[in-house]
Amino acid sequence: MLTTKQKSFLKSEAHHLAPIFQVGKGGVSDAMLVQIKEALEKRELVKISILQNNEDGKDEVAKALAKGTKSQLVQLIGHTVVLYKQSVHNKRIELPVKR
Repeated sequence: MLTTKQKSFLKSEAHHLAPIFQVGKGGVSDAMLVQIKEALEKRELVKISILQNNEDGKDEVAKALAKGTKSQLVQLIGHTVVLYKQSVHNKRIELPVKR
């Protein structure tokens, strides 16, 4: 679990990122989860847009994305989800130390 300080740090890191995935009418698919997992391994922090035509609630979509990718939900703001997962091979983000 991320601390409040770590989430705050990750939110500031994600601020300048552009969404690299979109969840549309079809919802969250297995193929999408695989692609997001790969992106998380490369980048550790990703933004995902939930389109207006999505039929599921944005909270449900955010939870499904986090659970399906085994990542941490950093933020759900508007229709944008921010996910974090520490990379095994491409560690780039140094989180503030837990206290």
